[in-house]
Amino acid sequence: MATDMSFTLPDYPATEVMAVFSKDPILTRIVGQGKPLSSSRSEDVYFRLLSAIVSQQLSTKAAATIFNRFKGLYTDQYPHPHLVLETPNETLRGAGLSFQKIGYVRNVAAFAQGGNLEHAVIDAMEDEALIQHLTQIKGIGRWTVEMLLMFALERPDVMPVDDLGIQNAMKRHYGLELSGKELKARMIEIAENWRPYRTIACKYLWQSLDNMPK
Repeated sequence: MATDMSFTLPDYPATEVMAVFSKDPILTRIVGQGKPLSSSRSEDVYFRLLSAIVSQQLSTKAAATIFNRFKGLYTDQYPHPHLVLETPNETLRGAGLSFQKIGYVRNVAAFAQGGNLEHAVIDAMEDEALIQHLTQIKGIGRWTVEMLLMFALERPDVMPVDDLGIQNAMKRHYGLELSGKELKARMIEIAENWRPYRTIACKYLWQSLDNMPK
């Protein structure tokens, strides 16, 4: 790994990260050939969850168009929870949301209005506890919360074994010819050497396939 490589994420000490990754020659090569990471941190968990719901099963372009229409329904371009709950279904449908997604964004809004997405609540939880907390919301699954942890909250040690991009990257770089539970078990085993910086490792794996989640 190049010793002068820099991480632009403020909470990640580059020297320590590189020392951890040096235990894995394959990852060392991937990171050494990669580009420095940039921050995607956002304290607004509520807004990120709404965006994630709108983006489900859509192309990046289509998701951006619909989310912009959704935001445009509100005078300050921000869908405050009480306003989302008050917005008629027909209006939300007009912005491009399916009936299922309307239900999901209302679920997130109700959860937020109950104080469950306050910074103090989120910051006090460990990763797995936060996953369990947020997947109570119908429409929010484990993968969505893992992406939130890795990008919006920049938690450093998340390993999304269900992500197809990470699976494909590890199959390619580590020569894995497994599938299903056997593949995931081997991925977890390999990633033990990346602790406590599995998030960073995964971002470089995505980058190696030019497949970073948006």
